[in-house]
Amino acid sequence: MSKALRIAFAGTPDFAAECLTALLGSQHQVVSVHTQPDRPSGRGRKLTPGPVKQLALEHELPVHQPLNFKDDADRQVLRDLNVDIMVVVAYGLILPQAVLDIPRLGCLNIHASLLPRWRGAAPIQRAIEAGDSESGVTIMQMDAGLDTGDMLLIRRTPITASTTGGELHDALAAQGGEAIVTALNAIAEGNLPATPQPEEGVTYAAKLSKAEAELDFTRPAAELDARIRAFNPWPVAWTRLEGEPLRLWLSRTGGQRLDTAVTPGVLLAPGNDCLRIACGDGHEVLEITRAQLPGAKPLAVKDLLNSRAARFPEGLALGASHSPDTDSQTETSA
Repeated sequence: MSKALRIAFAGTPDFAAECLTALLGSQHQVVSVHTQPDRPSGRGRKLTPGPVKQLALEHELPVHQPLNFKDDADRQVLRDLNVDIMVVVAYGLILPQAVLDIPRLGCLNIHASLLPRWRGAAPIQRAIEAGDSESGVTIMQMDAGLDTGDMLLIRRTPITASTTGGELHDALAAQGGEAIVTALNAIAEGNLPATPQPEEGVTYAAKLSKAEAELDFTRPAAELDARIRAFNPWPVAWTRLEGEPLRLWLSRTGGQRLDTAVTPGVLLAPGNDCLRIACGDGHEVLEITRAQLPGAKPLAVKDLLNSRAARFPEGLALGASHSPDTDSQTETSA
């Protein structure tokens, strides 16, 4: 068994909590947790701790929630812990070099992409949106750049034609937990070489926004399908149905071509289990298999057609001046 390392952990959302769970099950000692300050949540806007804080409290771990690390008092807290290493995942703060230098062995990041592809805030969703065939996690030695540090360990996972953002998030969170424990074991044994990231292949995963989730049906069916899957469960792709937001949760392309072009965004005759929408050059078809009407729960389109078929007449053009409401969904990027 490798030497036990003293670890400070920094993270905030579910993805990070999954990785913290893996560390707590390892031989290494998590001595403290740094996480974002509690945020207002729910109808009452009550201050609510994030998943990492909740998990830390369950395990009676010391929790620190600095606004940032600009105050030397916050950095002193980390110095006083005398940790070997700091593990950082989806923390939500950019750590200055003065913090990166405090742990004896520096800081490691669990990044949800195959670096240098998809550096930045939303690597999981951007990989699906771009049509990538695989993703993964990279254990990286942190430096002052944006996800530019040397790579220590990589794990890969496929992205299929049906993979959603939520499914890839969960798979990579579990993979990240396994990978960080493996990396720490190797570091404790002095047997984990670092590899600089290649200069070629760098892409940036911009932060997600609700505005970009509105679909443009002049885009190709495959592109729209990828965006719908990528934005499930947040921010959720949407369009406008007679002036009201219609959220689109699941889709497929089917590869059909219409003999006669139809204006993109127009509803075609529905299938048995799907809404069919003309898109692209007007000859392509996007099939929606799960959708959500305003004020209702997401439903399989088969059930929507059984109960609300009149809302989806053939020939109806999707689009009107309206925006989706902004409650009920929570960002899941890592």
